[in-house]
Amino acid sequence: MSPLAIKKRIVITGGPGGGKTTALDLIRREFSGKIASVPESATMIFSGGIERSDDSNVLKAQQSAIFYLQKHLEDIQRAMHPQCIILCDRGSLDGLAYWPDTEENFLKKMNTTIETELARYDAVIFFETAAKSGESIRSNNPIRNESEKKAIEIDEKLQQIWSKHPNFNLVASAESFIQKVMFGITTIESVMESYQNNQQD
Repeated sequence: MSPLAIKKRIVITGGPGGGKTTALDLIRREFSGKIASVPESATMIFSGGIERSDDSNVLKAQQSAIFYLQKHLEDIQRAMHPQCIILCDRGSLDGLAYWPDTEENFLKKMNTTIETELARYDAVIFFETAAKSGESIRSNNPIRNESEKKAIEIDEKLQQIWSKHPNFNLVASAESFIQKVMFGITTIESVMESYQNNQQD
């Protein structure tokens, strides 16, 4: 198998209340059979009985678990679906926005670099939180309890992290939800087309 067939991963991320989860469901249907999705590791952990905490040591332990679970889930889906594009509900660097210490401390703890983690992915689609345009971010997700102010703070941290990726695609909060979904579909189609062209060269 060529390296091109192994690598293709797309991250869909963003601040709380950006419409990411709903968009992911629609995108999965649009590309059924062509993509394999990776669930959000943080949701798996916190919905499985682990309580959220503001304690620094607990936060570090939680984010370390999320980081490694995220990468292992991606690797599982890659092994099971070698010819599919892997669509990731958040990526390995999302935890940096929640880390209660410096970026250097996070990278040392995870034994990695920003460049290494960004290189795992071919594209990043960032759904900006609706809080930035004054809209409500209330959802049915019980583990999402951030205020609008906190959502904007997390969103800005995540944007600063992921905008370093050379194929960073921002879906602004002012855009309609339909536009957000269509933007995601168009970006995935572009990655798929690039993959097919590279395979033919």
